Amino acid sequence: MRILWVKAGKLFPLNGGGRIRTVNILRHLALCNEVTVFSYYQGRRDPPGEEELNRHFPASISIAIPTPGSDSPRLRRSLHYLSMVHLPAPYAVSQFNSEAVRRSLREQLQGGRFDIAVCDFLAATLNFPTRLSIPAVLFQHNVEAALWKRQALTTVNPFARLVFQLEAAKMSRYEPRAMAQFDHVIAVSEYDRRLMSQIPDERISVVPTGVDLKTFAGRTSSAGDDPVVVFTGAMDWEANVDGIEYFCREIWPKIRHEIPRAKLQIVGREPGTRIKNLQSPSVEVTGTVPSILPYLEQAATIIVPLRIGGGTRLKIYESMAMGKAVVSTSIGAEGLDIHPGRDIAIADDPSEFARRVILFLQDKSLRRQYGADAAKTASQYDWSVIAGRFERVLIETAAARKAGPARRETGLPKPFAR
Repeated sequence: MRILWVKAGKLFPLNGGGRIRTVNILRHLALCNEVTVFSYYQGRRDPPGEEELNRHFPASISIAIPTPGSDSPRLRRSLHYLSMVHLPAPYAVSQFNSEAVRRSLREQLQGGRFDIAVCDFLAATLNFPTRLSIPAVLFQHNVEAALWKRQALTTVNPFARLVFQLEAAKMSRYEPRAMAQFDHVIAVSEYDRRLMSQIPDERISVVPTGVDLKTFAGRTSSAGDDPVVVFTGAMDWEANVDGIEYFCREIWPKIRHEIPRAKLQIVGREPGTRIKNLQSPSVEVTGTVPSILPYLEQAATIIVPLRIGGGTRLKIYESMAMGKAVVSTSIGAEGLDIHPGRDIAIADDPSEFARRVILFLQDKSLRRQYGADAAKTASQYDWSVIAGRFERVLIETAAARKAGPARRETGLPKPFAR
């Protein structure tokens, strides 16, 4: 099968959940299919990143677009946002809008070069042609409208709340119309599928998240006996920033009161001022690390105190595969095949969350029992299995288009036209 995979944003380095999910699925798809990655990203050209992409996926296409990315100064990004705030499409999508990308993508989609196209994340949708000449699938890692609404509800800053509310309203209008443009939609959980109620069920398939068992399984050692609590995640992602701030403010003091020796490690890339300000004698902010494995290995307990987010959490399956005891909020573990009270502890109240962590830190046999069951659950979700399910959806979507009538034009309504 000849697959064109379209991604807004870079794929390398592998320092975020979306990138890890995409690259692992692509690696397995490429074993038996002809895969071309069409990647476009913000800012200056990144030759090392493009070389890395081509090393993994030869004949890939990379385009740099002249808009500020996440590594640009905050003032420049803020001004760019203000310059686009009048547009009907949400900024998470419109910031990737590019005539050069649309022109190049149209050329790739013509001439019968590919059997199917995959639009990876909603961010790339605005650059897709309104008339799709080949079958196309939208890979929805999150339900973006739900994510923005949660951010609006939890943020403390009144200006940020106003921005989140505006973007949530735009996303609520844009997202279902963008999904309707594609032959099929892939969600990462049954919960996300239910949130996509505007799309007929037969046009949505669920392909859950996975884990690299070769990397994470079987690495449990005698480490983890000290009262060390670990949080991992990209620290330039608002859901993670909000979650760990909430944990340090509402939960960590309760744990330290019971276990004064307890230490918290916040492990993840690009920590901003809000995260660096959490540093204390009992809290370590590592910033970018070569590998999260050493931190997971020596952790007694893993925490996922998220209050915002969608999709599924790779960090949970990675921790479970290593046989670690995990404490998460309901939102943090949303959409995963888990069994609360057996292979993971779920707590949404700060006092209950603290109590669960304290129990794991104090009771070695309890956390080992949870860890053993967690490893069994995660063992079912190797990326090779997940990629196989993804491939079946692509094959069935392509076959349905070939067997049925020509697909009518279902492009975005006039307010979102380019």
